[in-house]
This record gives sequence, C-alpha cells and structure tokens, in this order.
Amino acid sequence: MQEWYQQTLDRQRELGITVLGSNSTVAMMQSAGLALEELLVTAQKQDCLTVGIYESAKLLNSDPDSVVLCVLATDDLDDVALQIHFTLLQSFCCESGLNILRVSGVQRLQQLLCAVDTNRNQEEHRDLHCMLVTNPQADHCRLQEVGTYCQESRRLDQWVPELVLQER
Repeated sequence: MQEWYQQTLDRQRELGITVLGSNSTVAMMQSAGLALEELLVTAQKQDCLTVGIYESAKLLNSDPDSVVLCVLATDDLDDVALQIHFTLLQSFCCESGLNILRVSGVQRLQQLLCAVDTNRNQEEHRDLHCMLVTNPQADHCRLQEVGTYCQESRRLDQWVPELVLQER
C-alpha cells in the first residue's frame, strides 16, 4: 500500500496536481501560517513592518527594493474599494517579483500585532489589510519558510498563495 501511495504522489507531482485536502498540503499550510505569525511579530519588533494600505502604497512607490513580503488580509471580500486596492497592490508586487500572500484571519493579526506593543496607538493597527515586511535581519529563517511556501504555491499555479490564520 505504501508503494502505491508513493507512486500516486510522484504522478501527481509530474502532472502538477495538488490535492488540497492531503496531509502534506495541510501541514505545509499550517507550518507557513505559524512562520508568518512569527515573522510579522519579529518584523514589528524590529520596526520592519509597514501597516496599512496607504502606508504600504507609499513605501512601494518610494522604496520597493526594501520590501521582501506583502501580506494582504482578505476577511472582508464585500468591500469593493478594498478589492481594487488589493488588485493594484498584487499587480505591482507580481511585476516587481515580490512575494505576496493573501491571509484570512484579521482578528488573529490583531491579536498578534496589537499585543506586541501596547504602548503604540491602537489607531496605528486599525488597517491590517495590507502589511509589508522590509528587510528583517537578512537571513530570518521564518522569512525563508514563508518565501518557500509562496514559491511552491506559484509552482502549483496559485499565483497569490493563501493562508488561514486560526484564532487562539
């Protein structure tokens, strides 16, 4: 039975097929989600996190080379203006070769990022729909893990990878 399973996995890889319910895919998504959470908290502590659509657009316009990851939080799919902003940001990031990731779980992001620094004004964290990570310590292992997840997703023709962050 194990040989048959391995042959099936090999054949799926050859054909570029991903079974989204498979244990390996779920494990990869969970691992990438945890890595993203740690990366965002670390980037915020290192002052390498830009939060907000307007702030992110300004940074992408002025210094796109400093950005290593774009995270779009997608809980509110009914907001047409937000979707237009996302489309523009995604287009810019794809053209610039930046890793981009769509995330569900704005409440989890609020738990993570608003708890990190309670001295900061809560208004600063209101717009968590777009976040840019800029050059955290060069070889941050979590950045590499998230980047690998993005590359693997693109290899499987998912051009804007998605993750779901679970509330805790």
